[in-house]
Amino acid sequence: MLAFTFPGQGSQRPGMGRPWADHESWDLVDEASQVSGRDVARLLLDADADELKDTRNAQLTTFVSSLMVLDAVERLGFDPSFCAGHSLGEYTALTATGALSFDDGVRLVCERADAMHDAGQANPGTMAAILGLDDELVEVACRRADSEVWVANFNAPGQVVIAGSAAGVARASEVAKELGAKKAMSLPVSGAFHTPFMMPARERLRTAIASAAPRDTEVPVISNVDAIAHDHGDEWASLLSAQLSSPVRWKHCLLTLSELGCKDFAELGPGGVLSGMAKRTLTGARTISVATPDDLDKFIEWVNSAAPTGATQLEGEHLFAVERLIVSPSAGVFTPSATIASGDHISVGQCIGRVGEVDVLSAFEGTLQAFIAVQGERITLRQPIAWLRTL
Repeated sequence: MLAFTFPGQGSQRPGMGRPWADHESWDLVDEASQVSGRDVARLLLDADADELKDTRNAQLTTFVSSLMVLDAVERLGFDPSFCAGHSLGEYTALTATGALSFDDGVRLVCERADAMHDAGQANPGTMAAILGLDDELVEVACRRADSEVWVANFNAPGQVVIAGSAAGVARASEVAKELGAKKAMSLPVSGAFHTPFMMPARERLRTAIASAAPRDTEVPVISNVDAIAHDHGDEWASLLSAQLSSPVRWKHCLLTLSELGCKDFAELGPGGVLSGMAKRTLTGARTISVATPDDLDKFIEWVNSAAPTGATQLEGEHLFAVERLIVSPSAGVFTPSATIASGDHISVGQCIGRVGEVDVLSAFEGTLQAFIAVQGERITLRQPIAWLRTL
C-alpha cells in the first residue's frame, strides 16, 4: 500500500526547477505558464528566495514542481493506493488523482494564492511552530493567550503550528514555553493561514472551486479538514473552502493512511519535510523524498526493497531508458488511432489516438508494445495510454 504525499507552501527553493529543465516532464512548466499567464519557468530557474516567499509565487511553483515529479514517477509505471497533500499540497493530490484537471488545478492554485495574499494584506498576521508540547497543551496556550491566535497545523507529535495576530502569537508562544514547550519558532510567512483571518479568501475561492467541479476518483485523497479518505468529487467544494480557515490535521491524515494499510510514503516535490513528519508520527513507516530526476533510481530501489522475496524486481532507470509510457495530455474519452497496432514503429510526435478533442502525441520513438487504455475509456490527465520499447 503506497501513499503519495505532496508538500505545501514553504517547501519551495531557489533553482528547484534546474534539475528538471531537460527532462520530458518539463513540458508541464510550459503548460502551467500558458494557463496562468505567468513565466513559471523563470520562477523555477531564476527567482531568488525573497521572490519565492511571496505566497503567489510559492504556491504556484510548489504545485508545478510536485506535478513534474509525479509525471516522472508515473512514466516509470507507479501508481499510489492513496494520495494526500499538506495545505496547498491537497490541490496537487486532487490534480494527481484526476479530481481536478491540470488546467483547473493551475487556475485554482493561482486564485487561492491571490486570495490568501490579499487576505494577509487586509488582516496582517503571523505563524509560529511550537515544538515539544502535546497538541492539547498548545490549544490551551492559545486559549490562555486571550487574543486572536489559533492552532493552524497539527503536523506531527510535538510539532504544532499556531497562527494569528503578531501579539496573539507572541503571547501564546510565551504561555506554551511556560507549559513545557522546548521551542517556539517564528515562521517567515505573510499571513495567518488556516485561521479565521483567511475568511475573506474562503469566500472568494468558493466560486472558483465550484466552477472547477471536482470529479470522482479511483484513488482516494485524505482531506486536511477531517482526515477522512474522499473519492466523490462533490465533497471537495466544501472541504477545500473550509481548509483555508481550518487547521491542517496532517498528523491525523497520516494516522488515517496507516489505518488504511499504508506503510510506504513517497513525498513527491521539493523539500522533504513531510517524510520527517511521517517518521515522527508512524512507527515503522518507510519514507522517501523524490525531488529531482536523480532521485528516481533511488525510488525504484526503495520500492524494490519492500517487494516479497522472489517477486519480480524493477531494474531502474536503465530499464526505463528503453521502456516508456505515453501519457494523456488531457482528460476525456480515449479513441485509439485506427491505423496503429502493437508492433508498429512510433516516431516522436506521432499521434496514437485522441482524448476528447486532443491528440495524444508520443514523446518517444520506438516500437508500440500495447495500448493500456481502451476504446471509449474515460481518461484523466497524465493517465498512461500506451507503452513502447525504444530499442
